[in-house]
Amino acid sequence: MSETRALVTGSRRRPRRFSPRQIVPWTLLVLAIAVSVLPFYWVLRTALSTNGALAANSASLLPADFNVGSFLRVFGLQSPAEALAEGGSGASINFWIYLRNSAIFATVTTASAVFFSSMAAYAFSRLRWRGRDKVFGLFLATVLVPPIFTALPNFLLVRNLGLLNTMTGLVLPFLFMTPFAIFFMRQFFLSMSREVEEAAMLDGARHWRIFFQIVLPNAAAPLATLALLTFMTQWNEYFWPLLVASDDSTRVLTVGLGVFKSQSPQGAPDWSGLMAATLVSALPVLILFAIFGKRIVNSIGFNGTK
Repeated sequence: MSETRALVTGSRRRPRRFSPRQIVPWTLLVLAIAVSVLPFYWVLRTALSTNGALAANSASLLPADFNVGSFLRVFGLQSPAEALAEGGSGASINFWIYLRNSAIFATVTTASAVFFSSMAAYAFSRLRWRGRDKVFGLFLATVLVPPIFTALPNFLLVRNLGLLNTMTGLVLPFLFMTPFAIFFMRQFFLSMSREVEEAAMLDGARHWRIFFQIVLPNAAAPLATLALLTFMTQWNEYFWPLLVASDDSTRVLTVGLGVFKSQSPQGAPDWSGLMAATLVSALPVLILFAIFGKRIVNSIGFNGTK
């Protein structure tokens, strides 16, 4: 018996041997990861360098003249003289105001879009009415319409309402449902069992009560996934905030990066400061995706195969 156990244990401890067929896929995977990570590393390397050293060591893979002054400039912790000495513009950047506006814009639009899209998805998946599938197909076809086509009508509407340079005008076009969100939630609702809902209907519950007390609690996972995806999209929104918000009080972080770049010292962009600002602005999205990335992928795969 002991010899048998020793043989089994020894066999379990044998290292795995890679066959020639596995070498090629693993090599391609490592190359793909390297290509994906390299831009983020280059942003970090540039942010930790000084502008003067970047020109002299443009091909170096390590930070040129390691320095964290670019992050201090982004957070407004450097004096104008110190910023000019390190290649910055010396102008003040309202980073915290931009960050606050981005957080408000992304949070409000995400919460509203997810809520209304869930209601529409429930109507398309559970309620039976004439022309339902045709309306859904027509609504889904709006995904093919480029956002640039709707930007001008939305801008004229917001301007006529007197909502330019206001947070209301900024979030108004994104408050309601989106085709992708409706499709995403509809796929999940179609996969849910109808038995509990039918039992609730027999007890006299109406659709509103069923939706809020039965459907939404059971859809917590896809709702969280949709919220994360929507938040990431809204956090990176640039064109619409650029059209509507021209004042610092309503500018979001993505537009603020453009303002930061335009404040070029002596005609040369503050590349280290710009990369530091880019890294800081992308950090919340990167953290969210690192924490919930696996859930997002699993939920998208589940909904796509139903």
